[in-house]
Amino acid sequence: MLTKKQSELLLFIHERLAEGGVSPSFDEMKEALNLRSKSGIHRLITALEERGFLRRLPHRARALEVLRLPDRQMAAATADGTRNDRRGADEAVAETALPFRPPLMRADRSPAARAAGALSLPMVGRIAAGNPIEALSDTSQFAEVPGHMVGPGNHYVLEVTGDSMVDAGILDGDLAVIRQCDTAENGAIVVALVEEGEATLKRLRRRGASVALEAANPAYETRIFGPNQVKVQGRLVGLMRRYG
Repeated sequence: MLTKKQSELLLFIHERLAEGGVSPSFDEMKEALNLRSKSGIHRLITALEERGFLRRLPHRARALEVLRLPDRQMAAATADGTRNDRRGADEAVAETALPFRPPLMRADRSPAARAAGALSLPMVGRIAAGNPIEALSDTSQFAEVPGHMVGPGNHYVLEVTGDSMVDAGILDGDLAVIRQCDTAENGAIVVALVEEGEATLKRLRRRGASVALEAANPAYETRIFGPNQVKVQGRLVGLMRRYG
């Protein structure tokens, strides 16, 4: 699940590497995606790297390696050596590039959950413990959650991807139990909706009029936003881990 811009950048880098074996420069990427600054390219590359689509090769300038492409783009690239037309790629992305809206659903108890003292919560998608990705509001799946993790209010579950919150004990593949809310105290780990389109799991820090989304891994940078660019969608209240 990539945003339109993330997909466009990944395909552009893939094409340039296929053509000449050399990554495009930041200026070339900025021009190709019609962005106003190279900082936007940096954010996109970081997001792609954290999600396992791209790798920066150390000690080499302009050295990027495409590790994989999204499923539909991969099929198109395999068919003709690179990809089909840009419009087709955009359409493929459009199906998954949906803004995150938590479901207004209270915890439900199935008979099995009641017997085990657990609650059945909607599992609404995946969220990045890294740079933002889309979380999909799909309430067709449910997760059984220990009752002690759930207090008053609406709750839901998200699957974590990425490793930028490992120092907070949050690992790739964990299930995050979220209490739906639109405010949180300074330092809380929250689901943050960034610029109305992407959701991420981060520690919230307020710095004057700015909002910082802070990773719990020194390999990742803290991202700073204006007060109207970030909306709290929920607060982390529990974590579940699957083994095997």
